[in-house]
Amino acid sequence: MRRYNILFLLLILLSSSCEKKQTSDPLKIALSSKNPLIKRVMDSLDQYEIQIRYTQIDRGNDSLLFTDFDFQVDKNNYYYPASTVKFPAAVAALEKINETDSLTVDTKFYIEGDSIETTFSKAVSEIFAVSDNAANNRLIEFLGQDDLNKRIQRKGIGPIRIAHRLSTTNADDVTTKPLVIYLNDSTTASSRSIINTYPKPLVLEKIKKGRGFYADDILQDEEFDFSLKNYYPIETQHNLLKHIIFPEAFPVEERLNLSKPQHELLLNSMHTLPKDLGYDDEEYYDSYVKFLMFGDSTDPIPEHIKIYNKVGYAYGTLTDCAYIKDVKNNIDFMVTATILVNKDGIFNDNIYEYDEVGIPFLAQLGREIYNLELKRHR
Repeated sequence: MRRYNILFLLLILLSSSCEKKQTSDPLKIALSSKNPLIKRVMDSLDQYEIQIRYTQIDRGNDSLLFTDFDFQVDKNNYYYPASTVKFPAAVAALEKINETDSLTVDTKFYIEGDSIETTFSKAVSEIFAVSDNAANNRLIEFLGQDDLNKRIQRKGIGPIRIAHRLSTTNADDVTTKPLVIYLNDSTTASSRSIINTYPKPLVLEKIKKGRGFYADDILQDEEFDFSLKNYYPIETQHNLLKHIIFPEAFPVEERLNLSKPQHELLLNSMHTLPKDLGYDDEEYYDSYVKFLMFGDSTDPIPEHIKIYNKVGYAYGTLTDCAYIKDVKNNIDFMVTATILVNKDGIFNDNIYEYDEVGIPFLAQLGREIYNLELKRHR
């Protein structure tokens, strides 16, 4: 009888251990919240196609420890990255500037055929402050798609395929337009056009979505094919963020070739709020491009919380890749999350549940994780 009692106790202990292990994933705890902003998405997972990576950050003995937690993250399951691709464009452009003796971030230029003069530093700032499409496209003309992709891939950051510009008539052109660069106040020089390779169709799961789409105002009764669109999966987004926020955590050969001033420009741009760059704070409120934690509110973000991030939203897909730091409570963490909100399954009809479902979900997800971080023992 005693033998069976011991065996019974062992089974209880094993069961308790398994249960503890099962519930020790903080991301699963956050997603099991009874809050309706989370629950309505979790109750219809197939519809929303969410992917999430959350990283806990621990420090000790001058070292960093990253602990990643994933939910449905799969680089083979396609989602449209939208404006998040502006982050690698900014990084790659700064690298190229650093390798070109005649250029600095303050060099003034314009695209041939365009009348807007700008600088590289201004383009980078606009990309993060208000997700400016034109600023991103100017950097694509400067880089070319092939060079952008190679710069991210060669550091082992992950797969990426930037194939097109954003919201412009020449979006798919593989030949870039020349830049007219000011060498000084009165002297200019033109760069050469860059001929890039034609993109091959992506072969991925969920590359075709929905049940129809509009083209030239005519409803097409078939799935929308994303195979020639940009590809920038969660793993790559999150890894690039780690490389930028914590370059010292990587071997020298894996670090991006950015000077200290360039790195500071990038970090400042990533967390600077629109109002700090002179944008109207009613139209461009603090959380205008910061979905996690604060996206469903137009109230000012508390000063002690700094968010370094890049969002994207288009074709019903919302994504935020963010490093969040609370300087008052001395906590920091990283989250990259995406969600598809297209209930009617029709693309290009401009009927997406961004404000009703997507942004509230991401905001509450950020708050759930933040509250877990406040309680976490370090």
